Amino acid sequence: MKLLIRPAPEVAIKSKPVRRRQMRHLRQNIRKVLARLDHDIVVEGSWDKVEVEVPGGRSLAGPVVEALLRIPGISTIQEIVAFPLVSLDDIAEKTVAAYTGRLDGKTFAVRVRRHGEHDFRSIDLERLAGGALMQAASDARVDLRSPEVEVRIEVRDDQFHIAHRRHRGLGGYPLGSVENVMTLVSGGYDSSVAAYLMLRRGLRSHFLFFNLGGVAHEVGVRQVVHYLWDRYGASHSAKFISVPFDGVVEEIRRSVGHRHWGVVLKRQMLKAASEIARNNNAVGLVTGDAAAQVSSQTLTNLNVVDRASDEVVLRPLIAMDKETIISIAREIGTESYARNMPEYCGVISQKPATRAQLSRVEEDEAAMDPLVLARAIEAREETQVSELLETTTTPEDVDLVKTPAVSDVIIDLRHPEEGEQSPLKLTGNEILKIPFYELNRRWSELPANREYLLYCDRGTMSRMHAVHLKAEGHANIKVYAPAS
Repeated sequence: MKLLIRPAPEVAIKSKPVRRRQMRHLRQNIRKVLARLDHDIVVEGSWDKVEVEVPGGRSLAGPVVEALLRIPGISTIQEIVAFPLVSLDDIAEKTVAAYTGRLDGKTFAVRVRRHGEHDFRSIDLERLAGGALMQAASDARVDLRSPEVEVRIEVRDDQFHIAHRRHRGLGGYPLGSVENVMTLVSGGYDSSVAAYLMLRRGLRSHFLFFNLGGVAHEVGVRQVVHYLWDRYGASHSAKFISVPFDGVVEEIRRSVGHRHWGVVLKRQMLKAASEIARNNNAVGLVTGDAAAQVSSQTLTNLNVVDRASDEVVLRPLIAMDKETIISIAREIGTESYARNMPEYCGVISQKPATRAQLSRVEEDEAAMDPLVLARAIEAREETQVSELLETTTTPEDVDLVKTPAVSDVIIDLRHPEEGEQSPLKLTGNEILKIPFYELNRRWSELPANREYLLYCDRGTMSRMHAVHLKAEGHANIKVYAPAS
């Protein structure tokens, strides 16, 4: 199978040097993504198109097209079949074979493009192929202006190809062809959609998380970040950076007037994000703010917040309503993550300032201990997004998992009283409460086609039971060992 890929219109209208650079990025991105499916897939191209040759005899057509649909910078993907040029009648015959059953009851038009010297015109082939299709199809009609189906034939020197199916791509710019940014993520609807829109626009992104809600919240954020990167940005490496911000929150509550809590928290995040961005070659910060959605997102407050950073702050959702944001989240696959993600506001004022004055906010901030923010930045943890779901192995040959996959089932082995005092909370995973003293008896009741992660506070009991179950031949068992 062969695929013909056209870049987004914005790429096609660039100057020649810019267009060549962006097309080079696009070809490289396609090669990297498709190599995950098969290293024998060939990717070639020119200034206005990319051609993908999929090895014959392999069931890759569906997965290849699906992968291409998620690569930024692509306008259309056409499935084509190439043939040697024998005669016009042969082209018409093969066109009819390719579209058998697909034009019944529909309007269509034949579009022909020619390259090279030939003893016929494009319109001659359009008329011949159109007539043959009319005879072969049931109740089909020609509509040259707005057909339901476009039959595309391209003749190039002594070969021709027929486009079978045409798919609409993601659009935007090729990832990596624009600057790098740092996207602030909380795992909710807004930040995940903002991250997607930046990837689609060609901006390579690192992901920055300010942890206000503990281990369970971070696990959920790690899951959605890995999903976004794997689906829309896997052609480039990216970092997940977690900053422990509970100390900063406590300092805000201690030192800042309650009406400014929300604004100051956002300013502290931007100050930290600016420093971390500079260390990672990112020239902009991305947030999920939408105008007037909450008190800290009035235009006056956003202006005060932005003064905390020298970097440009990008807000792709600024004019969107919540319904639109949720609709995009549903389309890109992050809605289920966001729906189950807990909200951690960190600081909530009863009467928050909606028109904060910069001088008063800065006066409040001056009462804070600057070392608290510095220590939070210093304590950040950086992980390659590609490694977020990886496991480590203990000497007993037990896999330890910090971030479970969404499909993993967590088994809480703790005594019921212990579990009630400190309940285990995860955003997207099923949790079974099976005390350690009941696990062996109830193991046979569990579906064998699931992956199970054992959990206890210290990890000793969970590792011991995992070793026992693996020794009995159960390969679907691991240990959930979240970072403390």
